Amino acid sequence: MIPQINISDYNYPLPDERIAKYPLEQRDHSKLLIYKDGLINASIFNNISEYLPQGHIMVFNDTKVVPARLHFQRDSGAHIEIFCLEPVSPEEYVSMFACTGRCSWKCIVGNVKRWKGDTLKVYNPENQPRLSEIDLKADLVERKGETSVVEFSWTGGVPFSAVLEACGQVPIPPYLNRDTEDIDLERYQTLYARYRGSVAAPTAGLHFTESVLDSLKSKDISIQTVCLHVGAGTFLPVKSEKVSEHTMHREPFVITLDFLKTLIDRLGKVIAVGTTSVRTLESLYYLGVSCIENGHPETVEQWAPYSRDYEYSTSSALEALASYMEENGLTSLQTGTRIIIVPGFKFRIVDVLVTNFHQPQSTLLLLISAFVKGDWNRIYDYALANDFRFLSYGDSSLLFRR
Repeated sequence: MIPQINISDYNYPLPDERIAKYPLEQRDHSKLLIYKDGLINASIFNNISEYLPQGHIMVFNDTKVVPARLHFQRDSGAHIEIFCLEPVSPEEYVSMFACTGRCSWKCIVGNVKRWKGDTLKVYNPENQPRLSEIDLKADLVERKGETSVVEFSWTGGVPFSAVLEACGQVPIPPYLNRDTEDIDLERYQTLYARYRGSVAAPTAGLHFTESVLDSLKSKDISIQTVCLHVGAGTFLPVKSEKVSEHTMHREPFVITLDFLKTLIDRLGKVIAVGTTSVRTLESLYYLGVSCIENGHPETVEQWAPYSRDYEYSTSSALEALASYMEENGLTSLQTGTRIIIVPGFKFRIVDVLVTNFHQPQSTLLLLISAFVKGDWNRIYDYALANDFRFLSYGDSSLLFRR
């Protein structure tokens, strides 16, 4: 049964001055709130290994933010901003970033009503040679509600990844209320980012440095990765009063068979870095159930976890997923999830969570509430009272599941 939740119950006062507009000079010098057994303490992030038990696995999302914000100009001089959300043709990310000459994306288009269907040219007021050489153009293919399908074309024979690097900007969150700056090119990216595809950073990972990773390894904490490409919808506030009316968009993710086997061996000892890692990990159970019941994994739908009682154990579901991969000769699996985690969700995989402090009335705050059995108010009250910095460039928390 779909939980009946009023989003207004997940509001809290967040003064603008508490939103971190810039990252700290050093990644791992952010504050760390520790929540365990209902008790709250504070430390510094570079001490995080001291609070973690030995022998666990820590799961990171190694997606990489792409400079997905592009600026164009009509012949009339009007400016049009295009924000790339997800590839349409080619549909697969690796193929998309490798393609040359032409591709299409689902996008959010600013001032779309001013775009009359003419071909746009990339905004290049200073006539930069590199931009002139690429000569990026955009054509409106179709409009679908709040999004549009846009076809890009360019010259020079360079891959689309290079086109974005030359023409695009890193899409920092709108609540920072500023333009992208040079510091964001490095700091709105995790140290371990590897696979291009996200339009927003998995921000819990922004605090990690090589020295912090080394301190984790010294405690026999195994570093593991998954890759979920973060869409713009992940961080949007819920606009409907009833959470049941909110739509989660599909986000693609990849796991490897080796990771899955390690996860099965370490069940009960799983630390997730960030809500995107949580959503990926918890989706694996339902992929396994699909393998048991249908013979193959299917995209995890938004309300699947709440639709019925599941009698399968976590290990049996994960083993079914691993068997499917082995029987089909797959060393990795690319699939997707629309899962929403709200109070009432039964966590089957994640035991400990590293995460930042999230926006009021967001699906991420609902996830936190589910993880700490409704005790989010006390955690956030403590953070507000003790000068913690909030949102993407803000401080961090270490939460042990209740």
